[in-house]
Amino acid sequence: MNFVFFSPHFPSNGADFCDRLKKAGATVLGIGDAPYEALAPRLKNALSEYYLIADMENYDLIYRAMGHFIHKWGRIDRFESLNEHWLDLEAGIRTDFNIDGIKLDYVKNIKRKSRMRASFRKAGVNVIAQRKTSERSGALEFIRRVGYPVVVKPDSGAGAAHTYKISNVGELDEFFRIKPEGMSFVMEEFIDGLVVTYDGLVNRDGEIVFAASTKYDDSIMDVVNKNKHMSYTCRPDIPPEVEEAGRKIVKAFALKERFFHIELFETRQGKIIALEVNIRPPGAWMPDAINYSFDIDIYAEWANMVVQNTVGGPFKGKYFTVYASRKDHLRYRHSHDDVLAAHGDKVVHHQAIEQVFSRAMGNYAYQLRSRDRQALREAVDYIHAEEA
Repeated sequence: MNFVFFSPHFPSNGADFCDRLKKAGATVLGIGDAPYEALAPRLKNALSEYYLIADMENYDLIYRAMGHFIHKWGRIDRFESLNEHWLDLEAGIRTDFNIDGIKLDYVKNIKRKSRMRASFRKAGVNVIAQRKTSERSGALEFIRRVGYPVVVKPDSGAGAAHTYKISNVGELDEFFRIKPEGMSFVMEEFIDGLVVTYDGLVNRDGEIVFAASTKYDDSIMDVVNKNKHMSYTCRPDIPPEVEEAGRKIVKAFALKERFFHIELFETRQGKIIALEVNIRPPGAWMPDAINYSFDIDIYAEWANMVVQNTVGGPFKGKYFTVYASRKDHLRYRHSHDDVLAAHGDKVVHHQAIEQVFSRAMGNYAYQLRSRDRQALREAVDYIHAEEA
C-alpha cells in the first residue's frame, strides 16, 4: 500500500500514525510545509519520501506533489491527514486521483452541522432543535420557538471556536455585531448537559471493530470563551445508551475504514442527544487516553485496519484515564512538584501544550489513570485547586 500522509508533522501525533503504518507494511509518503531537517527522528524513519511545499492551502502544489509520487512510486492507495481542517482538500485529491475514501460528493454531508441532522434522524437518535441562519430576523424566529438561551456555532468547523451561548437580546445583538463576515452559522437550543463521546474504528466492511467513550467535566464552549482549565475521563466501559446511539450513527453515515469521533450530549436526566460526527481520531491526547485505559496501541490498530483490514482484540477496558489541564493566567494552590508528589503514582504523562491548542486544552496538562475513579476525581480537584 502506498499511503500519502498530508501534514505528518502537525499535530505531533502524526509521527505515531506514520510509524505504525510503516510497521504494518505500508510505504508512507509525506507532504508538508516543515523543513525535512525539522521533522522528528521517528517521523523521518517512517517516511519513504517527504515532499516539501511552501503553502499547505495551495491545491496546485499538492496536486503536483501527488503527480511526483505517482511517477516514482506508482498508484497511490490512500491519502489522509486525520485532521478535520483538511477534509475538503483530502476529498478533492481523492476525487481527482481516484483514491479510495471519502470523495467530494460526500464530504459536505459529513462536514456541515446543518446537514448532519438528516443522518441523525435517519439513525433514529435524538437531535437538537437547530436553524441555519445568518440574519437577525431568522435568529429571533428560532428563539421565539425554543426560547433563551441558545447556542450559535459555525456550520462548518471543529472545536469551540466562534461558539457562543446567547441568553438575551443584548447578547444576540452583540453576536451579530462581531460575527465574521461570510461565515455560515447554525443556531441551536441550549442543552443543559455535558458532552460524551463515542470513539473508535470502523473497518472496510463498515463493522465497528473498536469503541471507547469519554465524558467531559465541563462545557468546552465555556472553557474556550471563559479561558478556563478543563478535564475529561476516558472510561473503561461504554454506557449502553451511548453505545446504542453511536452504533446507529456510524451505520447511518455509512462510515468505512476510518476513525470516528461522535459527540453526544448527556442531559442531567440521562437523555442522549446527537451533537456532531467527525471522521477523524478524537483530538489532542484522547488517543493516548484510549491506550492507557485499554492497554493497547490504538495507532497500531488503526494502521493494521487500514493496511490489512485486521485488528486485535477482544478489547477490554481496564482503567479510568483522566486529562486535567492548567492555564498560565490562573494561580494554583499546588505547584507542579506538589502534584507529582501527591499523585505521581497515577500520573502517566505530563507536558506543556502547543500554543495553538492552549485555549481549549490548557497550557500544561496531566494524564492520570487508575482503576479507582474517586481517586482520580480527587487528583483532578487537587490539580485544579486555585489560590483563594
